[in-house]
Amino acid sequence: MNRTLVIRGSAAALLLAGAWVAHTQNTKQPPALTIKPVKTDLYEIEGDGGNVAVYVTGEGVIMVDDKYEQDYDQITSLVKSVTAQPIRYILSTHYHADHSGGNTKFTSVAEIISTVNAHNNIVNKVQSNAPPDMVPARVTFTTESDIFLGGKQVRAIYMGRGHTNGDALIYFPALRLLHTGDLMAGTTPLIDYPGGGSLAQWPATLDEAMKLDFDTVIPGHGAVTNKAGLKTYRDNIAKEITRVRGLIREGKNQDDVAKVMTAEYGWAPGSLNMQWSLPGMMTELK
Repeated sequence: MNRTLVIRGSAAALLLAGAWVAHTQNTKQPPALTIKPVKTDLYEIEGDGGNVAVYVTGEGVIMVDDKYEQDYDQITSLVKSVTAQPIRYILSTHYHADHSGGNTKFTSVAEIISTVNAHNNIVNKVQSNAPPDMVPARVTFTTESDIFLGGKQVRAIYMGRGHTNGDALIYFPALRLLHTGDLMAGTTPLIDYPGGGSLAQWPATLDEAMKLDFDTVIPGHGAVTNKAGLKTYRDNIAKEITRVRGLIREGKNQDDVAKVMTAEYGWAPGSLNMQWSLPGMMTELK
């Protein structure tokens, strides 16, 4: 064989191998999700986005939220690991892509239900950092929507503004369990003012939620907690309102308040808190 051809062939093989390694190293795989039992017939899927609730009935599965589109295969696989029942309904807590991004694929296999405001925020592409192909729910409600499936009831309830203008609380009466979406998430609230959120109204919304009979809480992000944990979260929001309102009334400008939010609440420069929450707070809490 001609030596030049051998060299050229080897070089080409090395080039292809290098390209393949670069491709595989640059292909980002979705983070691994996990599923765990919370109560009888109810499981929670954690990781990569908002917490998903999975409620198994004899006639199908009712889910709360569906994370990002990229999580579809993992979610369906994890649901199949605990039941042979199909996913029939998905109740969306709100319109953000880390909770409703999976709608793009789940809309072909399940009925998705959200508040009308969450639907409209997707249609109007309100979320600045959302994927361009978000799909809204086909079924919407204004105040409450109930699902009865396999002898079990799940209530989706709108109780007021907070994280957005269309947050649904998902209540499981028989289990005494509440899924809050991002009305409880992390250690400090993210107020989506472009999406109609309100820090000032948030405590009153949670006050309404506290009237329900529940002992277990699945937050939008973070560990499963209880009613006392939700009350503490509500009280901390009220304290934050008092703190920020006091700064504004002292004549502090937005940059001054930003420094306090970074020092006391961990808001990172350039974060969504700074982009979405800070300007709105300066107006709402005057």
